[in-house]
Amino acid sequence: MSKPGPFTSKPLSALLAGVFNDAFKKQGFASRELVTRWSEIVGADIAAYAEPLKIQWQRPVEGQPEIPATLILRVEGPRALEIQHSSTVILERVNRFFGWSAVGKIALRQAPLSRPARRKTKKPPSEAAIAEEARELDTVDDDNLRTALARLGASIKRN
Repeated sequence: MSKPGPFTSKPLSALLAGVFNDAFKKQGFASRELVTRWSEIVGADIAAYAEPLKIQWQRPVEGQPEIPATLILRVEGPRALEIQHSSTVILERVNRFFGWSAVGKIALRQAPLSRPARRKTKKPPSEAAIAEEARELDTVDDDNLRTALARLGASIKRN
C-alpha cells in the first residue's frame, strides 16, 4: 500500500471561488472584483453610501451597435440625490476599472446598505480592578506576566 501524498491546505477563498463566481454572474458581474474592490474603484466617499447590486446587460441585436450595460446601485435614501449628481464620476471610474466603456448609465435603488455590523469596542478594565487582581497573583514572580494576568482576570470578571 502506498503512502498518501503530503497534505496541503487550500485557502477558503480558493475553495469557494466557484460558488461566489456563479452567484456574481447571476447578477451580471463578469467577476467579483467590482463588488469586492468597490471602495477602491469609486472612492471611500461614494462607497460609504452606495454599493453595486447588479449589472444589466442588453442582449445584442445583429447589425446594431452594442448597447452599454446599466449598473444598478443600492443607495441609502437621503444620499440618492448626491449619488445621482456623482453618476458621471462613478461611470468614469467603473469604466476605467473595466478598461472599456462597459457601463453606459446608472440606476439607483434606495435601500439600506448591507454593511457588516460594527463591533463595539469595550473599555479596558480600570486600574483599580487590575491592581486588585494583581494582589491575588502574588505567587507569580514575573512582573510583566503578573500584570498581563491581572488585566485578563479583570476583563473576565467585568464581563
